Amino acid sequence: MERTAMTKLIAWKDAPGRKPLVVNGARQVGKTWLVTEFGGQYFDSVAHVVFLENDQAKAIFSRSLDPKTVLMLIGALTGTNPLDGKTLVFLDEIQECPRAITALKLFAEQTPDIPVVAAGSLLGVALNRADGDSDGISASWPVGKVSFLDLYPMSFEEFLLAGGHGQLVKLLETGDPETPDTLSEQLKGLLREYLFIGGMPEVVREYTRTRSLVEARRIQMELLRGYELDFSKHVESALATERIRETWRSVPAQLANENNLKRFTYSSIRAGARGRDYRDAVSWLADAGLVIKVSKVSKPSIPLEGYADGTYFKLYLLDIGLLGAALHLDATVLLNGNRLFTEYKGAYAEQFVCQHLLATSGRSPYYWSADGKDEKGEVDFVIEQQGVVLPIEVKAEGNVAGGSIARFCKRFGLDRAVRLSLLGYKDQGWLVNVPLYSVARVLSEDKR
Repeated sequence: MERTAMTKLIAWKDAPGRKPLVVNGARQVGKTWLVTEFGGQYFDSVAHVVFLENDQAKAIFSRSLDPKTVLMLIGALTGTNPLDGKTLVFLDEIQECPRAITALKLFAEQTPDIPVVAAGSLLGVALNRADGDSDGISASWPVGKVSFLDLYPMSFEEFLLAGGHGQLVKLLETGDPETPDTLSEQLKGLLREYLFIGGMPEVVREYTRTRSLVEARRIQMELLRGYELDFSKHVESALATERIRETWRSVPAQLANENNLKRFTYSSIRAGARGRDYRDAVSWLADAGLVIKVSKVSKPSIPLEGYADGTYFKLYLLDIGLLGAALHLDATVLLNGNRLFTEYKGAYAEQFVCQHLLATSGRSPYYWSADGKDEKGEVDFVIEQQGVVLPIEVKAEGNVAGGSIARFCKRFGLDRAVRLSLLGYKDQGWLVNVPLYSVARVLSEDKR
């Protein structure tokens, strides 16, 4: 499979003043595969140290953190020579060894010529749980001494590449935004497949091999179960674990609720639930990369974060395929035309757009809604691009009637907006309609 993040790893390898790289992301998004593939292609060997349930690997960092001593021990453990500069040192599941996280600072300062990549999830949780060590050196984050690469589920274009549709990807990347519309029916058909399969690498790999929706769904259900089992491993309190589990299960249900308020509500988790009891659960899931938190902004001004209201927010899952599995969406929807786009009043289309906006920019989008008293209306997503606010409307059906985004732009004096729908590309000046299958073009529209 091809991942676009590979180009970022290559750029890191060739960068002057290179620091240790931390590849962060939710579990099972393909971190280990990506780094080992990168190491195999661009280095003579890979010193792959996996800390998960590996006391021998953790022992390397239990005493002195002198980089040369540590690298010598890693070489003995892996049968490589990490000191030769031609070996990629890969510290996998590093959240399981907080002392190794601390060691990244010393690698950056004392052995900058040695390529070191760490991969993990829930890094903040790991550090919070770490105790001071017997030598008096506590685990701490190496501020300013590492670079980052955030990895997300596979995008629609990566899904196309995995399925052997490289020419369609080139078509989507063409300079003429209207060209892909000539094959719109084929692209919409493949998009329907992606909405069901999603972008979890193991699911995509199995689907491209077998073309079995049943097998893909089986793996998705296993991933969902695995995430829930993982909660108790990283949360010491049984009550906190249960609240995280309840919140996690509530996200798909609230997205599917056609009568909801278009935002996440604590009271919908269970009867009597209050924000003060479940706020930490939401934060934990967002920090783990399992949900995407989209906060409301009071107005579209730069910086958007300065106008974010943490009281009101939406939650989406990390992957659209997992959303369908959590909701037990039947595979027959693939045969029902555009039903998969419109199911649950467009929740699938919004989920699709949201996870692609996050993966493209590395930042969660925002949304806006009127107070409902003097004015009504909502803008699905609001992003910041090169110092400009760009509102985005998502329409799951061919009917794109509705004036919310027009009123929004007029009210706040914005001269550019994007609508994502099933219709073809059309530039109306202030509003650009972009087909959902060309979602990767959205951020580039503001640069044109």
